[in-house]
Amino acid sequence: MDGFLHPFQYAFFQHGMAAAVMAGALCGLIGVFITLRGMSYIGHGLSHAIFGGFAAAPLFGVNVLLGAGIWGLASALAINGVTRRRKIGADAAIGVITTASFALGVALLTKFGNKGKSFDAALFGSILGVQTSDLVLLAVALVLSVTVFTVLYRRFLFATFDPEVADVSGVNVKRMDALLMAILSLSVLATLTIIGVTLVAATLVIPAVVARMLTDSFSRMLWISSLLGAVCGGVGMYASYDLNIPSGTTIVLVNAAVFVLVLAVTGGRQLRRTAGMDDHVDVPATAPAAV
Repeated sequence: MDGFLHPFQYAFFQHGMAAAVMAGALCGLIGVFITLRGMSYIGHGLSHAIFGGFAAAPLFGVNVLLGAGIWGLASALAINGVTRRRKIGADAAIGVITTASFALGVALLTKFGNKGKSFDAALFGSILGVQTSDLVLLAVALVLSVTVFTVLYRRFLFATFDPEVADVSGVNVKRMDALLMAILSLSVLATLTIIGVTLVAATLVIPAVVARMLTDSFSRMLWISSLLGAVCGGVGMYASYDLNIPSGTTIVLVNAAVFVLVLAVTGGRQLRRTAGMDDHVDVPATAPAAV
């Protein structure tokens, strides 16, 4: 037992563990809405878009978090806006906007060098890179996300499953989508140090998919995905210290192992996007007033 608790005597590990648990819970929560909307790729794409802001901010003397956050939010809103044009699908919009942003970030780093945080840490996450400011940002993002999804639960539920009906029933779907993109941008930014640009999509998608295999209740799916994300984050962070490899890598591998295990047990029989969601049935035909 002493050997197991040994890493906790170090402040950097305590910070890393707290950040990993919060990051896992945050990604697990918002990942449910992303996966059920058929936008699993957006987590991957948006993380790459934020990397552009990560690279550009120090060159203009702007705080890295502020610059990357503004860049990510602008990219998310652009994706959301372009997606609403019927001739351009979500996958195409994500592909064009986010890859261009990532390419710009790489070009800036190649031309001017890295003047901000570690390049490797931004790509793959690092237990050593967690600072108090990162913990504060994660805590704010988690509390804000839980509050928003709790207060606007019915509206988000309705907009997720029946956006067209929700729109004519009084729910401002455009505004709900923009709010979801803003929360997603903040979440990706907050988890960047722990999970990294290249791996954050997995932590958004895997817990939600596993939760979908375990339940056909939307509310229970939110709880299971958040809890699973938090547990996998903690286990992955501990493995990162023990194996001396990037934290994002171990967190994703733990998530993947859980997915394989649950898939083997359940056979993936509940992976259809909306089938059996009993909470969806309870949504009234007349939605709450527009937001």
